[in-house]
Amino acid sequence: MPREVDPKRTRKALRQVRKLASLQEAVEGETPPDYSGWEKEFLSEVEARLDKYGSAFADLGKGAPDEALSRLQAQKLKEIEKKAKDQANGKEPRRSGFKRKAPPWAKSDE
Repeated sequence: MPREVDPKRTRKALRQVRKLASLQEAVEGETPPDYSGWEKEFLSEVEARLDKYGSAFADLGKGAPDEALSRLQAQKLKEIEKKAKDQANGKEPRRSGFKRKAPPWAKSDE
């Protein structure tokens, strides 16, 4: 027996996925976000599952029973959305904080 998923939450998740997918189509004068192959595939698969099942996950350990997206899927959508917004605003992608630091004796406070 399939579980009951709130249709409002399914529509909300579908809107979010379709909005991110439609950003890929270039608007005149704007550059589309540069999604990786994995992100494009993720968006299309989540959209297909939401259309077919009303939910994009089956394991109830990964999310609430009445939610349309698992916690990790929702987190990844937020990351993709942030990446698209940053690229639209012309911001550089964040770099890793694991950079080599200069030794203390090489630093000068003057």
